[in-house]
Amino acid sequence: MDMIQQFRDVSEHPEAYARKWKQKNNGRVVGYLCSYAPEELILAAGALGYRIFGSGHTISRADGHLQSYSCSLVRGALEDVLSGRLDFVDGMVFPHTCDSIQRLSDIWRMNASTGFHIDAVLPVCLNTDSARDYMTDVLRRLKTDLEQHLKTDIHEENLRAAVETIDEIRAGMEKLYILRRDCPEQINGSDLHAIVRSSMVMDRREFLEALNRLLDDMETSASMPRRSAAKRLLLSGGACTFPDIYDIIESAGGVVVWDDLCTGFRQWSGRTHIGNDLLASIADRYLRRPVCPAKHAGLTCRGDELVRMAKENRIAGVIFLFLKFCDPHAFDYPYLKQRLDAEGISSLRIELEDQITAEGPLRTRCEAFIETLQKDM
Repeated sequence: MDMIQQFRDVSEHPEAYARKWKQKNNGRVVGYLCSYAPEELILAAGALGYRIFGSGHTISRADGHLQSYSCSLVRGALEDVLSGRLDFVDGMVFPHTCDSIQRLSDIWRMNASTGFHIDAVLPVCLNTDSARDYMTDVLRRLKTDLEQHLKTDIHEENLRAAVETIDEIRAGMEKLYILRRDCPEQINGSDLHAIVRSSMVMDRREFLEALNRLLDDMETSASMPRRSAAKRLLLSGGACTFPDIYDIIESAGGVVVWDDLCTGFRQWSGRTHIGNDLLASIADRYLRRPVCPAKHAGLTCRGDELVRMAKENRIAGVIFLFLKFCDPHAFDYPYLKQRLDAEGISSLRIELEDQITAEGPLRTRCEAFIETLQKDM
């Protein structure tokens, strides 16, 4: 039995999975677009947290509400909801992150039919004395709003169980990443992408069981790492909705062994150190996790983290994978490239829309970049 097929099916048809889950469990689905949405609270409320990705469909309806230079994630999500493809969603949580998602929240509230609408105005500056109290207060308000809209009570024991489940997923995903880093031939990049994407769509307890079965199988069948001619790469950027990018990189002589993506390891990095105040404990983890360009935790924190990951995982080169018109990542790029250059780490910048339309030129660029990299790191 192919243990990864379940993840592939969910990754390819997330909407079908959510509809089936909702019908089977008579449950509620809460949509979100950002890794700063507190999954623990959604899970504790008995709902399915559903990460909305960019649409693979032609954009037409969304153009009546958004400029054409908005990123494809925002335009695609709006296209899907206006086209009725998200009619199974019972409510939305919009953490305030980039300007485009903040404005999407306003447009969504006025034009979409996806039930309740919650704006979680999280702090932007995460390294101040007041950030923890601010974040905790926002989570407390979000808890109250979810209870009101979902007509339930989020009891302490349910929240604790949810925190423990999400932390087990984080531990499992870290183990999966380490297994692939140390032995990339065990699982190809597109399958890893399918697992990561499924982790943001599936019932989290069901996902954890499937993940643990896969990890047990991988650890049982693990062989001694073999020296490969493929160059070890790290993907850095925001939302990655391109399973084909891994195949393109692998056919060009590279292998992605780590990432710094909000639809990747950044989503599942860090643990919750549970204290007396569960909400404060959750807040602490969101303050400590690697930041995205829409948050601030020091002038060099993003660069420091990227360099650390590159060195720790023996990376030969970094590929910046950006959605076109993603301003926060575009603003960060010159400084990050400068940091990598200073450390002797080569990098390549790729901008894509929501689909890869021309594989040939992209493969040629990857081949040219990979040929310049050192063989051993």
